[in-house]
Amino acid sequence: MRKTSYVVTFFLVVISLTLNILAITRSDWLIDNGRELIYNRTVVRYGLLQRCERRVMRIPDASGDWHNVYTDFECRDFPKSVSDHCDEENRLFCAEWTSAGYSAQLGVGYGVLALLALLVGVSTHSRRRRVWKAVAGLVTLNALFSMIAFIIVTDLFRTSGLPDFTYTQLGPAWFVSLLSWLFSFLVVFGVIWTGKAADKGHKWAAGNRAYSRIADRP
Repeated sequence: MRKTSYVVTFFLVVISLTLNILAITRSDWLIDNGRELIYNRTVVRYGLLQRCERRVMRIPDASGDWHNVYTDFECRDFPKSVSDHCDEENRLFCAEWTSAGYSAQLGVGYGVLALLALLVGVSTHSRRRRVWKAVAGLVTLNALFSMIAFIIVTDLFRTSGLPDFTYTQLGPAWFVSLLSWLFSFLVVFGVIWTGKAADKGHKWAAGNRAYSRIADRP
């Protein structure tokens, strides 16, 4: 593959990795906007690593109109063994949710390795001919582990039956995660397609130094 292709791939992997990190760090995979009780409701957000909540209060002003007052979000680690009953009835849920977090973080690790492989691989022409396979493999692992985290959270959202999840809805981080691993698989497809084209000697993929078979002497 030509150097330009690797530069483009590098920035595409950076975009994918940024989406991965956003999905992990955001606390709005699932959102419960709460039910109003005496002009108060509690909004709860669930992320892979933390749970955040805040109160929303309806207060009348001098003119008689009502307006909402929001408290700051208060966050804690999620799930926690005591607060979320991980040693009791929610043991399986906590194990699966924690596994989703670990899986997403592993995906980020493989994405970082893909970037390092790209930086090393463009140094010489001989490396550029081979390293695309390693890059494709690492980005595939990045996408797979991100997808596993996505599937686990989606399954728990649909089937866990936890009272805390009764009124939850899918939040922005869920969609960021979906976009991240779909984008990563598209990057993998592009790398493999370009790499195979370079191996076949197509100049658009291999550049002016494409390898060609030497004809046998008569």
